[in-house]
Amino acid sequence: MVKSSPNKKLISLKRQPLVLLIFSSISFLLILFRLIFLQLLNYESFRKMSDENRIRLIASQPIRGRILDKNGYVLADSRVKYSLIIKPQTVNKRNWEKHKLSLSDLLNLDINLIQKKYFDGLKNQKLLVTLIDDLTVDQLIKFKENESNLLSFEIATQLIRNYPFQSVAAHVIGYTQPITELEYKFLSKKGYKLNDLIGRTGIEYVYEDFIRGEWGGEMVEVNSLGKFQRSLGVKPSIQGNDIELTIDMNLQLVAEEVLKDKKAGAIIVMDPRDGAIRAMASKPTFDLNFFSKDFKPEKEYNKLFNSPEKPLFNRALNAYDPGSVWKIVTALAGLESGKFPIDTKLETKPCITYGSQCFREHNDLGFGVIGYEDALRVSSNTFFYQVGYGVGVDEIYKVSKKLGFNSLSGIEISEQENIGLVASSKWAQDGRGWGEPGRTPWVPEDIASMSIGQFVVQVTPMQIARAYASIANGGYLVTPHLAKKDREYLSDKRRTKIDIDPKYIQLVKSGLRKVVESGTGVAINYGVSNLPPVSGKTGTAEDGEGGLDHAWFVCFTPSEKSELLVVAFAQNTPGGGSVHALPMAREILKVWNEKE
Repeated sequence: MVKSSPNKKLISLKRQPLVLLIFSSISFLLILFRLIFLQLLNYESFRKMSDENRIRLIASQPIRGRILDKNGYVLADSRVKYSLIIKPQTVNKRNWEKHKLSLSDLLNLDINLIQKKYFDGLKNQKLLVTLIDDLTVDQLIKFKENESNLLSFEIATQLIRNYPFQSVAAHVIGYTQPITELEYKFLSKKGYKLNDLIGRTGIEYVYEDFIRGEWGGEMVEVNSLGKFQRSLGVKPSIQGNDIELTIDMNLQLVAEEVLKDKKAGAIIVMDPRDGAIRAMASKPTFDLNFFSKDFKPEKEYNKLFNSPEKPLFNRALNAYDPGSVWKIVTALAGLESGKFPIDTKLETKPCITYGSQCFREHNDLGFGVIGYEDALRVSSNTFFYQVGYGVGVDEIYKVSKKLGFNSLSGIEISEQENIGLVASSKWAQDGRGWGEPGRTPWVPEDIASMSIGQFVVQVTPMQIARAYASIANGGYLVTPHLAKKDREYLSDKRRTKIDIDPKYIQLVKSGLRKVVESGTGVAINYGVSNLPPVSGKTGTAEDGEGGLDHAWFVCFTPSEKSELLVVAFAQNTPGGGSVHALPMAREILKVWNEKE
């Protein structure tokens, strides 16, 4: 057996403190690095986690901003819903039995139900439990009169969106709905709460960030078991901003009224100088307060979302065959092309053949030899067939683009807007939107239809309003708008000078004045006294989808330095624009004239 030498034992003993020192140093360094990681590098993260474990927020809903018309009438505000609540963990147990019995007797509530909700709240460590969701006025008064004997209970308020005029301007104002769980995943980063309200359509949607406000609430401290310890303070919610619209409620109400006897249709009232919308109505409409109900009856839901009448559809921004109100486009195309100058005179006939079809004059006789002004005055079809055929499809298309057709108008609620259709030779060559390229060529019949606004032309009442506004204001294409924004809309940014010779615009304007003086729109003056000079155009259009005819009437007043423009549209209402659409516009002019 080999024995260790005394020297080796001595060396081993000397190394032990060194090993211990190295081990202790490494351990100390590891602990130090960990502390640095926890206390310095990740301090904020861990502090936040700690706070979230011990701090709870009882949220306080913000008051959503109001929507007002130009005169201050409230179109949308918030109604307070009162609920009876308890905070189970803060209830004084010595007084609970007495208070519970008093509440049961006062409001005729089942005492066992009150007790059950209280116990459930304690068991599940809830900070707040609702006993009655929506108190009646009578219940609220009774509670407030006896509040000193009911200290265990509280009144909580919840804000519900309220629309005082119900269905008036519904498509403009829009509505709110609770956000979905899917939306909450990304909207929570912007301060939204689960089941928070968010604007879905109209002004409510477009100006959501401006009018929604910010949540507040009470911060409370809880222990590791989730039990209430103390209140840490209250942060008031921040009310959203009010938004003032250009809508004039006096004109909006009459616009809604004149549509009541129509199956469907739309009215647009606009200031042609800057595009401010004074009224926009669409029929059928709907009650905005439906969306504020907690419970939505199936019958009401189906009537709104599954009805063939499509009440949610904004017809002021949907596209239809314009008929004769389109003739100003064909007239300007003839003038701009140089092929049909200002002094052009054409012979109108009972009908003119294009392709395999004879296209008739609406009186089946013709109007003799006439020029542009008289062609607009009597709304001659065969005059405009000749002009349209002479200049061709692409010249009409080019002028229509200058007038704002085949594009969005720029109005804020563009999510409801259709760009419509204005045909071109390229559109036909590319398949007309439904066929194979090269298999659906342009044919002579197309140009005749296009010349008077039929079949290959689909435009919105809003697009018609912009085009006629450019005639009324002397050649500026305006941006229609609903929010009041000082004088921004008179700037070059929002008013574009159109590239059409002013003398051609003036010729068309003179023709539109004659329409009302002695032509198809003369009835606008019936029963109205002291009305400034009016210019306008009637229109009757076949429905390209096979329904009954549409009726149109557009007018602006005063004829010079115009201040008001009206587009009246009655969908599938046969009988002519002068019979059905013109009287609607006349009622609006009456109210405006009396007010002015």
